[in-house]
Parts: sequence; structure tokens; C-alpha cells
Amino acid sequence: FTSNLSLSLPVFYGHILVTICCYHHILSKRCYSILKSSDVLITYYTQIQAVTTTMARQIRVVVIFIYLAIFFKVSLARTYSRASIQQEVTNYCLSWRLAVEANNVRAWRTVPMRCLRYVETYMMGGQYEKDLELIMDQVLSYANSIDVAKDGMDAWILDIDDTCISNVLYYKEKRYGCDPFDVAGFKSWATKGQCPAIRPVLRLFNKLINGGFKVILLTGRDNETLGQCTINNVQSQGFVGYERLVMRTAAYKGQSAATYKSEIRRQLVEEGYRIWGNVGDQWSDLQGDFPGNRTFKLPNPMYFVP
Repeated sequence: FTSNLSLSLPVFYGHILVTICCYHHILSKRCYSILKSSDVLITYYTQIQAVTTTMARQIRVVVIFIYLAIFFKVSLARTYSRASIQQEVTNYCLSWRLAVEANNVRAWRTVPMRCLRYVETYMMGGQYEKDLELIMDQVLSYANSIDVAKDGMDAWILDIDDTCISNVLYYKEKRYGCDPFDVAGFKSWATKGQCPAIRPVLRLFNKLINGGFKVILLTGRDNETLGQCTINNVQSQGFVGYERLVMRTAAYKGQSAATYKSEIRRQLVEEGYRIWGNVGDQWSDLQGDFPGNRTFKLPNPMYFVP
């Protein structure tokens, strides 16, 4: 306001008063009554009020933009943070599953809780089936390279649970292996005989049968309590024409799966069978004595059988 210093002193001080009042938003009726005696002051008051109103609007716009900028920055930071944490969990669970499938992690009792969604997505989201298809392609490529003899002694061994038939519906209720193994609960489930066939393995089974191989189903299920319901289950799902179905009897009670299955395979070899291939979802299906010419491990990140 230096351009207005030529005004009389009362006008100048009045101008200052107006300015102070405006900037502190206290232009009350009293303030206006003091100043209204001077037309010049009223003019200044009106002009300054207009300028102040315009500035206030501009300041509000700036404040809004600043608020929005801060809000979006914080939101993006939170989103990035959540995505980063989720990616870290996914990376860990991928490494964990790889270690499990490679048998580098052993004797694990449950799936890590933070891997629940990862295992669920893997088993139910399509990747599990894709992995099975790739493995079955390798199995068939190998099987097709074998010249089957006419003596009927060329054999393949297939595990049953989560090799021929699936328990994923049962394990869904057990949080895909995050809950400890429930012996009574699994027995109740298996007794129902509702395990669906694992389709890629069923196709393999039929091609092996049609190719002249003898297919032997070897399971750790208890023969006394689960014998008939298991036979009914596999046959109802299309596994028909196998050479024999071997289940655990009282003589093998208390033995590890690896020890028990090694003994059964030894007996088969002594009978004259040539075990060309062995397919299972557990390393205990494939380890030990007389495992076969080639073994094929199917994926299973839900449980471990020693």
C-alpha cells in the first residue's frame, strides 16, 4: 500500500486497520461501523474484502490439492507395502514347496500357516493339474520306449492316495495341510469311498494296461478297516484291470511306509516281476529297496508320509 501514503494519516491508519481485520477474519459489524464514515475506507474495505475472498478460495484449492497429493501418496505407499509383503510370502512359499518336492525338507508335520493361500491356489487354481500333465507326458514317453515281453511280468507300481485318487476335498477342510494329520478324520473320509480319480493318472493307468503292463496298486491303507471301501472307490473311478491291489496287513503294522513298501516290492521281484516304473506322491513310495527302473514323484505339498 505504499502508493497510498499520500492519504491523510487517519485514512492510512484506517487502511492498516482494515488490512489487519481482513487477514484475521474478524471484520465484524463493529469494525465496519468504525470505518463506514469514510468513503475511501469503505472502498478500500470492499476491495480488500474481494481480494481476501479470492485469496481464500485460491488457498482452499491449493490446500485441497496438497491434501489429495498426500492422500494418494500415502495410499500408494500402503498398497506397495501390502503388495511387497504378499510377494515376499509368495516367494517364501514357492521356495518351501520346491524344497518339499525335492525332499530337502523332511518330517514336516504341517504346512506353514502363511502358506495356506499359496497351497490352496496351487492345488485348486490349475497349476497342480498342469504339473501332473507334464509329469504324465514324461512317464508315457518312458513307458512307450519299453519293449513289453510276452510273459506278463513287466510291471508298474502305482500308489493310491493322491496318486490314483485325490484327497484334496478332505484336506480342504483341514486347511490344505495347515492342520495336523487327523487319523480318525481321514479314516472317516476314506470309508465314504468318495475320492475322485486324478484324471491324468487314470489316463496313464489305462495306457499301461492297454500296452501290456501289469499294474500293481500299492497303498499304506489298512486292509482290515479300509480294504473293501478302497477297492470300491478305485474301481468306481475307473481303475479297473489292475493285476492286484496290495494293502497294509497286521504283519506290517507299525512299519514306516518306505520299509513296508520296500518289502512288498521285494516280494514282487522274487515272484519274477520286472518293475519298470514306480509312481507316487510321497518320497516314501519311491525310496528303499527295489524301487523300480524309474521313479516318478507327483506333487503334493499338503502332507508328508515317512
